[in-house]
Amino acid sequence: MKHRTLHSTGLRERLPDYAARLNTTPEALAEAYDWMLANDFAFESPSREGTATYIPCMNIEKRIGHPLARSFFTVLGRELPGKMLPDYGKNWPTFVDRCRRMWELAYNILINKIPSHTLRLAWLRLGGARIGKGSAVWRHTEVLGLESLVIGDDTCIGWHCQIDARSGLVIGSHVAIASHVLIVGGGHDLEAPEFWSVSAPIRIDDYAWITSRAIILMGSHVGEGAVVSANCVVSKKIEPYAIVAGQGAKPVGTRARGLNYKVGGKGLFAFLH
Repeated sequence: MKHRTLHSTGLRERLPDYAARLNTTPEALAEAYDWMLANDFAFESPSREGTATYIPCMNIEKRIGHPLARSFFTVLGRELPGKMLPDYGKNWPTFVDRCRRMWELAYNILINKIPSHTLRLAWLRLGGARIGKGSAVWRHTEVLGLESLVIGDDTCIGWHCQIDARSGLVIGSHVAIASHVLIVGGGHDLEAPEFWSVSAPIRIDDYAWITSRAIILMGSHVGEGAVVSANCVVSKKIEPYAIVAGQGAKPVGTRARGLNYKVGGKGLFAFLH
C-alpha cells in the first residue's frame, strides 16, 4: 500500500533527536528507518529543500512487524497536521470515519447552501473543524477533510471554493480567500501503474490574500501577508508579503508591512453569504 502523505524534509538528519525521544540509539533508529523504506512503510523522494519523507496516509501501525519501526511510525503519524485514515475493516475507527464522511457529504450537498453563517459553522465545527472567532465560510463552498481543517480568527473563505483539508490545512487569522479558489491537498503518482495517491499539508499564514480562481496545490505554504494573484497556481513556499502572479507564481512585487485590518466576512452586507 503506497498511498502516502508528506511528513517533512530532512528527516534522516533529525534521527538522533527522534532516537532520544524513543529511548534508543541513533544507529538502531537508522536501521529501523531503512527497514521502513525497504518495506514501504516510509518513502523518500527529492524536493526543492532536500530529501522529502512520506509515510502511508493510512494508520497501518498494526501491520508493522519491526517493534522500533512501529514506534517510530506512531510518532511520525502523530506529527502530521492531518488525521490519518483508519486501517479500513470491521472496527471502530472505520465506523467513525464513515460517520465523518457522511457528515461531510451532508454539508457539501445541503448545509453549505443554507444562508446562515451560524448553522454552517456549527456543522463544520461539530464535524471536527477548528474555526476561530469571527471567521466565515460563505455558501456553496465545499470542504473535504473537516477533521483536519484549522482556521484562525477573522478569516473569510468566499463563494464556490473547494477546500481540501484531508492532508492538513492550516489557515491563519485575517486571511481573505476570494471566490472560486481551489485548495487541493493531494494528487497521484504518475510513475506508478497503480495510480497511488500522494498528498501534503498546506499552510496559509495570517493576512494572506488568495484572489479569485487561484489554485493552491499540495505542500504549498503562503507566507504572512502574501498575495496570490488571480488564476495563479501555487505549488511551493511563497515568502511573506510577496505578491506572486502568472505561471510558476513568480514574484511581481511586495506588499505593505504592518497590516492590521479586519476581513469582516460576516458583516452586515454579508449576512446572506
